Amino acid sequence: MATARTTNPNTAWYHQLHWRIAVAMLLGIAAGLVGGEPLAGAVGWLGQLFIRLLRMIIVPLVVTSIVTGVASVAAGAGLRRLFSKTFGYYLLTSAFACTIGLVLVNVIRPGVGADLAGAETQALPDLAVSTSPIDLILDIVPPNVVAAAAEGSMLSVIFFAIVLGITISMLQPRHREPLVTLFEAGFEAMMRLTRGIIDYVAPIGVFGLIVNLVGTTGLGAFEALGWYALMLFCGLSLHLLVVLPLLLYLVGGINPIVHFRNMVEPLVMAFSTSSSGATLPVTMNAVENKVGVSNRVTSFVLPMGATVNMDGTALYECAGVLFIAQVLGATLGLEQQILVVFAALLASIGAAAVPSAGLVVIFIVLEAVNLTGPQVELIVGAMLAVDRPLDMARTAVNVFSDSCGAAIIARSEGETGVDVPAPAPSPAAG
Repeated sequence: MATARTTNPNTAWYHQLHWRIAVAMLLGIAAGLVGGEPLAGAVGWLGQLFIRLLRMIIVPLVVTSIVTGVASVAAGAGLRRLFSKTFGYYLLTSAFACTIGLVLVNVIRPGVGADLAGAETQALPDLAVSTSPIDLILDIVPPNVVAAAAEGSMLSVIFFAIVLGITISMLQPRHREPLVTLFEAGFEAMMRLTRGIIDYVAPIGVFGLIVNLVGTTGLGAFEALGWYALMLFCGLSLHLLVVLPLLLYLVGGINPIVHFRNMVEPLVMAFSTSSSGATLPVTMNAVENKVGVSNRVTSFVLPMGATVNMDGTALYECAGVLFIAQVLGATLGLEQQILVVFAALLASIGAAAVPSAGLVVIFIVLEAVNLTGPQVELIVGAMLAVDRPLDMARTAVNVFSDSCGAAIIARSEGETGVDVPAPAPSPAAG
């Protein structure tokens, strides 16, 4: 599986992406305050260009990511039980994460009353929702996958990619290997393209978006963004420090403190790189040599997790979409919020293990409830201004969830040496 390029700690600060985005944001604030609406109208297209580039890569990135991950790890009839346990665990933890995001955004309501670039004064689209579970299933299965991709029906595209990946994994090796190689090459190309857009276009795009935001609304928008960021940090911390440790203890019979201690290095790596893909070698080493999971389970569960298990991303997408709806003044009913959770679950599967991938695929969830248009794109761009620390936190959650899954599944497979506490030092001989 391809991995993203990590950030060299010795690189000059002005070459590091998060600093360049921070500088672009500060320059955008200053320029927006000085230039006002005239400047916002003149440079706002830079932000629109950045958003268009992100939307451009969604379909090929999601398809190659899912097909590569599923096809490469699901092969072999002897691994069906392991595949079922792994995928079941990942769906369960992602559902917990989405639920946390759903509850917090409804309790804290950070977007209520916020006017990001006059968004709530605009006419709202008709919010889509399926009339029944049967309609939802029928909507997900595409009669024409090419048309679904062209129309941006991403839930249908994700469904097709999962089914295609499973099917490829069942082929004979002489047919399977060329297809896996093809999709891996496509995935590598799309990851490089994504990295290039984020590295070179993001700072310019952020500048244009922030100038547009501040030039039309002033600094009032950042209060709502602050509450939004605080809400997400609370949700990610709750999942990392409460939900996953409880699963370790109740399902796996594992001491969470021991597991945290064994996973310090991958967690630091994940937080600093914002890439579960780049952290994967470190995660595999720690899970196998410190946690004590066998190579059989480690080599199966962790690469799959780096592709399809994105708890932090799922929480972010669910809460982020509802935040945008609140900013727009839209009221999402229970059915629509359930659809958001379902779409966030599927979209998180399609999130490639690269920095800011969650920002790319949030458009999938937005389109599931028909929240589209220039106002929505402007709010997503504004959210990028506070996304770097959030991306770091949700990547750490993603990686820790993968490691918990490996430990729990190893215990269920009868492995007894998982997260065994270090023996107490023997008293010195007298």
